[in-house]
Amino acid sequence: MAAEGPFKGKKRFPRMMRLLGRLGSSPLPPEYGDCRVLLFPRGRGFFRALHAAIRRARGSILVEYYLIRDDRTGRALAEALALAVRRGVRVWLIYDAIGSLETPSAFFEDMARQGIEVTPFNVPSVRRGLHWFDRRDHRKMVVIDGAMAFLGGCNIGDEYSGLLQGTGRFRDFGFSISGDAVGDLVRSFCQTWRMERGGPPSVPAGMAPDPFLARRGRAGVVIVSGGPQQRGSYIRSAFLFHIAAASEEILIATPYFVPGLRLVRSLMRAARRGVKVRLLLPARSDVPLVQFLGRSYYTPLLKRGIEIWELTGEILHAKVMLVDGIRTILGSANLDQRSFHRNFEINGIVMDARFGVQVRRMLSKDLRAARQVTLDAHEGRGWVSRVLERVIGLFGRFL
Repeated sequence: MAAEGPFKGKKRFPRMMRLLGRLGSSPLPPEYGDCRVLLFPRGRGFFRALHAAIRRARGSILVEYYLIRDDRTGRALAEALALAVRRGVRVWLIYDAIGSLETPSAFFEDMARQGIEVTPFNVPSVRRGLHWFDRRDHRKMVVIDGAMAFLGGCNIGDEYSGLLQGTGRFRDFGFSISGDAVGDLVRSFCQTWRMERGGPPSVPAGMAPDPFLARRGRAGVVIVSGGPQQRGSYIRSAFLFHIAAASEEILIATPYFVPGLRLVRSLMRAARRGVKVRLLLPARSDVPLVQFLGRSYYTPLLKRGIEIWELTGEILHAKVMLVDGIRTILGSANLDQRSFHRNFEINGIVMDARFGVQVRRMLSKDLRAARQVTLDAHEGRGWVSRVLERVIGLFGRFL
C-alpha cells in the first residue's frame, strides 16, 4: 500500500462513499500494488527512456498514438521499432487516421515494409456513419513485453521531444509503469486492435521480459480506460471521485479546459470546504477556439477563491491532477468534453506519496513560469473576447 503523504485525509472516506453512490453502477477498475512508476518531467528524457526500453524488448511492442509525425522524432521511433523487428520482436502499431492526417501515408507504408504491423484507427468511412467520424483514438502509449509501459501526454513529434525550438515547442511530460497494471494496458490495446481489424493481435505469451522492464516498486496504480462505447464517462468519473475525496490541495494542469458544469461544481465545492485548488492552463494555445471557451469558466472559479495560472513561453500540453500530494491522475485525457465523451483515452492513477512529491516539484516549477489570472483583470477583458466566448460556447460540445 502506498505511503501516506503530507495531508491527513480528514473526512475523505464519507465523501468518497457519497460520490460512489452518485456514480451508480459504473464498475471500478482494480488497483494494482507493487508497481514501479517513473516520472520523466520533460519530453527529451521521456523519449530517451522510451528508446532505451525498446532496445531491451525481447518479445513484443505495442504502440498506440493519436499523432505520429514524419520528423526526426517520428523517424527515430520508426527506426527503433524496425531494429526490434529485425532481432525477432513482434511490433504492432495503431495511429489515429485524423490525428496523423498530415503524416504522409508513405511513412506508415515504409514501417509496414519493415515488418511492423500497422493499422490506422477510424479511417473516415460511410459504412460507419457520420456519428462515428468524430471518434478519435487520443491515447499515447507503448507497452514492451507486457512488462513495462510508457504513457503521458506526448505524441510522437519534435514539438514534444524538445527538438523543436522557439514558440512552437510544447510543455509536456511522460511516465512509465512496471508491474501487474501493465496487463490492463495490453488488454486495452488488444480491444482497440480488434475493433479495427476484427481480431486481436497474437501477442506472444510466456517469454520472460528483461529484468529491468519487469522491476517492481511500491506504488499503487489504477488504469482508467475511456471511450465513447461506455454508457458513462469513466474518465470524468475518476476526476470527480478524486476531487470529491480531496482534503487539502488539488493541483491541475491541462491544455484544453472545457470541464462542463458537473466538474466545475465539484471544484467549487472543494474550494468551499477549504481545499486549496490551483489550475495551470495555457497562456497561448495551439487551439485558440478551445482557449476562448475555457476562459468563459474563469469567473465563477475565481470568485470561489480557486487560483488560475497561465503558463507563458512554451505551449502547455501536460495533463495531470495531484490530490493531497498522494494521488496523481495523469495520461492522455484533458479536462474537456471531447476527452470525457468522444475520444478513446487512457489514464493512470498513481497512489504514492514519493511520486506525488516529484509531480508537485514539477508543477511548482511550471507555476513559477506562469502568470496568475486575477478576477479584476479577467472581468476587464474586452467585449470582443466576451462575444467570442459566447459564440464559441454554442459549439463547445464539438470542440
